[in-house]
Amino acid sequence: MALINKSLPVKTVRKPRSVTINPPKMCQPMGAILAYMGVHRCVPLVHGSQGCSTYPRYNIARHFRESAEVAVSSLAEDAAVYGGAKNLTEAIKNVKSRLNPALIGICTTCMSETIGDDVRLISKKAMAPDDTMRIIPASTPSYVGTHLTGYDNAMRALVETLAAKGKGEPNNKINIITGIINPGDIREIKNMLRIMNVNNIFLSDISETLDTPIMPGGHKPLLPDGGTEPSDIIDSANSLGTIAICRTAGSAATYLQNKFKVPAVLAEAPIGVANTDRFVQNISMLSGAFIPDEIKKDRGRLIDSMVDVHHYMYGRKVAIFGDPDLVSAIVRFCAEAGMNPTVAMTATKHKDFAPDIKAVNSEYKTDTQILEGTDLYEFHEVVKAQGAELILGNSKGKDVADDEGVPLVRFGFPVYDRVGVYRYSIMGYNGSIYLLDQMTNAILGHKYDPNKLHQ
Repeated sequence: MALINKSLPVKTVRKPRSVTINPPKMCQPMGAILAYMGVHRCVPLVHGSQGCSTYPRYNIARHFRESAEVAVSSLAEDAAVYGGAKNLTEAIKNVKSRLNPALIGICTTCMSETIGDDVRLISKKAMAPDDTMRIIPASTPSYVGTHLTGYDNAMRALVETLAAKGKGEPNNKINIITGIINPGDIREIKNMLRIMNVNNIFLSDISETLDTPIMPGGHKPLLPDGGTEPSDIIDSANSLGTIAICRTAGSAATYLQNKFKVPAVLAEAPIGVANTDRFVQNISMLSGAFIPDEIKKDRGRLIDSMVDVHHYMYGRKVAIFGDPDLVSAIVRFCAEAGMNPTVAMTATKHKDFAPDIKAVNSEYKTDTQILEGTDLYEFHEVVKAQGAELILGNSKGKDVADDEGVPLVRFGFPVYDRVGVYRYSIMGYNGSIYLLDQMTNAILGHKYDPNKLHQ
């Protein structure tokens, strides 16, 4: 809850609550499934009850407007007594016979973790000696962590299981660990790397698997084309370096550095001018590539766009919630654009989140209030106290925006009350222009009075 004293800076006073109200976070298996779905011909298999796969599939379908092949071992009450080995063994055999995948990525759940199933041993026994299919188990119980933890655990399991050092020279590639971002973001990052002529390995890549085209004839394969090839994950141990776009997905980069001496860079998400500058510089540093004029022109267009809308955006109060990497980057971008971020909220605690926001406050003389590990109820209370003319977040913020009578610009995951958000990037110079346009148009389209720009 928030109390206001006009003679003092506004502080948040938390009253004890025994419940969480409208948390903008999801369970670990949700993130692990997204990581596995970015690998070519990989089928996620949830070792748990039916609902543990239905919930992620439902959210994937609502956000990406794509069906999702997610298998489940269908644990029931008897598994709590006898264990889930039989169900998992049958699930692996069924997935193999029906879909013939290259990989099966297993996500554990509350039930399978609590009963203590040895997933690695069960998986090994389920495989024939001459089987070429690989099984990647990740520990992802829902009673700890969030969707970000699940993604990170699955991504680390992939590189721990597959990555292997070659005998030759480095492959002259840069590993990009995406984290939970949209297909449009991945395509924009790929385009920047193409312009810089930098070879790359994306860990993982949902730009095709969760944005699948319908080709002539109307045919869609059971398992979509695209995704990171398993051979590329193997080769990631031979790269020049690894950049984690989202630091919450950085443990695979740290593993590759510690195990195979592949330098790791865990920096802010490339949204806005300063963060994208840093991303481009890191690519150049690791690869030795020059920064071409086309990239510099894109940067110039972003700055020009900020100048174009400065008189609309200057001083506007904006409240932001979502995953910590995206929120902290957007807070900085809003400050760069002359806006006034009043509150930055994330349901997932991360060691870099508060320092990032404090750095922006110090640099731009803003007074952004920091909320970590909380919910949208508390976010709403602070918004009412601090004020906001614009809210940025996913679809779960619609009720807050409606109650406060301000527009909501949607980003992140999940977005289910708008279509196509996943197709567009908010990253890089071009993506930042798109995000800025969305914010400006939201303000212009909402009770805009040119004579009262800051009221």
